Amino acid sequence: MAAHVTAPMTAARAVVLAAQTAAPISLAEVNERAQLLTRFDRKYLVPAPVFLSVAGRLTDSRRPGGPFRALAIGGRRAFRYHSVYYDTPGLGSFHDHRQGRRLRFKIRERVYEDSGERQFEIKLKGRRGATVKHRRPLTGVDTPLDPHCRAYLAETLQRTHGIEAPTTLSPSLTTDYLRTTLVADGERITCDVSLVCGDPSTGRAVHGDAALVLVETKSASHLSDVDRLLHAHGVRPAVFTKYCGALAALRPALPANRWRRAARRVFGEAG
Repeated sequence: MAAHVTAPMTAARAVVLAAQTAAPISLAEVNERAQLLTRFDRKYLVPAPVFLSVAGRLTDSRRPGGPFRALAIGGRRAFRYHSVYYDTPGLGSFHDHRQGRRLRFKIRERVYEDSGERQFEIKLKGRRGATVKHRRPLTGVDTPLDPHCRAYLAETLQRTHGIEAPTTLSPSLTTDYLRTTLVADGERITCDVSLVCGDPSTGRAVHGDAALVLVETKSASHLSDVDRLLHAHGVRPAVFTKYCGALAALRPALPANRWRRAARRVFGEAG
C-alpha cells in the first residue's frame, strides 16, 4: 500500500485557517481601536507552518491583554488588494529608499477589489522613523495624476517635509495580493499571500513564493508583542518592501543590493 503523502501547507491556506479561527472584528472597531495611520512597522517573511503557530498564540482567548481578532467585512476575512505605484522617470522614490533618505515617500493608488473602494495614498517616512499615511478617496475615473490629487500631494509634502512634489509621475509598479488583518488594541498585523507584481513599462510580472506569508507588524511602539513572538520563533525582520523588492526583481540592472536577498526568497530566481 502506498504511503499517504501530506501536501505542504500553503501560505494562502494558513492565512485562511488563522482568520477562520479568530473572533471577528468590524472595520469600524478597527478604525476606533487600531487605525494606526502613524505607526512603526516591520516586515517578515514567515513560512506557512510558523505563521500558523504564531497566529494560534495571538488569537488564543487566554492571551494576556486579549486575543487578536480578524477583520471581517460582509462575511469576508480575506480581501483582494490592487495597487498602482507612481514614481518619477528616474525612479526617485525608489532611490530615496535605497539611499535611506530620512524624509522619503511613496505614492500609490490602492483599490479594495471586493468593495470597489479606491484611495490615493501618500506614505511618508518621518524624522523619527515612523510611517505616516495620508489618504484621499478617489471616485469615478480619478487617478493620482489628476490636478486635485497633484495639489493634495504638493500640499502634503510641503506641509510635512518642506519639499516640492515631483513634476512628472507615471505608473512604475502594480501589485495584487490577498490580505487578512489581525487586530488587537493599539496594534495589528497584515498577512499577505498570493503576491503578483508587474512592471507597467515591460508587461513582465513576478509571483511570490506560495509557502511564505508576508507579515507586517504595525504598532504605536517600536517593538510590539507580535515582533517579540516572531523573534522567539526564529523569524527576524526582512529588508523587504513590495515596491522596492519587486522592482529589484523586475529590473535587475537597478542598484538594489539591500533588497536582493529578500527578493530572491520571495520571488525565487526571478529575484
